[in-house]
Amino acid sequence: MFTGFSRIIEERIRRAQKKGEFDNLEGSGKPLNLKDDSHIAEDLRLAHKILKNANCLPPEIELKKEIQRTEDLLSGMKDTAQKHRTLKKLNYLIMKLNAARDTSIELEMPQQYSHKLVERLESSKEKD
Repeated sequence: MFTGFSRIIEERIRRAQKKGEFDNLEGSGKPLNLKDDSHIAEDLRLAHKILKNANCLPPEIELKKEIQRTEDLLSGMKDTAQKHRTLKKLNYLIMKLNAARDTSIELEMPQQYSHKLVERLESSKEKD
């Protein structure tokens, strides 16, 4: 039943228990906080956990976060030239995300168009 390696591990655990090396561990006596990972394919769970613990995100999620940061930055900008440059960057990021996804065009994230920005700027100038 046990392989040689398993026996070595079990023996080392027993010795450590006898020495009290597992006493007073952080979280001792408290229920385990196990995350539900049933949505992840079983053969990918270990890799997912390792990447998560290393604070690594999939490239698609990193891109989505960068898009959100750029949109937030864009919403607070006043300078038209700077808005235009940031809008070009935003569209590039969206294009990059859509290209990486390999999904139907209906599911792609729409790019932001400069004519909408120009219309908004012109309407705000007319109000002033």
